Amino acid sequence: MSEKPYDLEERLVNFAADTALFCEGMPKDFTGQYYGHQLLRSGGSSALNFGEMQGAQSDKDFKNKATISLKELKESKINYGNASKRAALLDEVEQLIKILATIIKNKG
Repeated sequence: MSEKPYDLEERLVNFAADTALFCEGMPKDFTGQYYGHQLLRSGGSSALNFGEMQGAQSDKDFKNKATISLKELKESKINYGNASKRAALLDEVEQLIKILATIIKNKG
């Protein structure tokens, strides 16, 4: 098992990339496209909002952007697609949710 990067931003970017690759392998039917598009948006958005969070102008702005990033991660819980690939993404998203929730709690 490879060691995960310590840098949270890097993990979020890697999660977004892994999510994009996962979506490419989803079924091409209506259901696969529907969930694939939603997952692609939420998986990428969590990393982008984290970047915005780092440039926040105030604690309130920081918490707001962090909360949006957390919401997007929660939307990224994958319940459709290849089961073996899905398990690794589910594990990572759960870890990222816990980390970001702790950051928000400690900032508040």
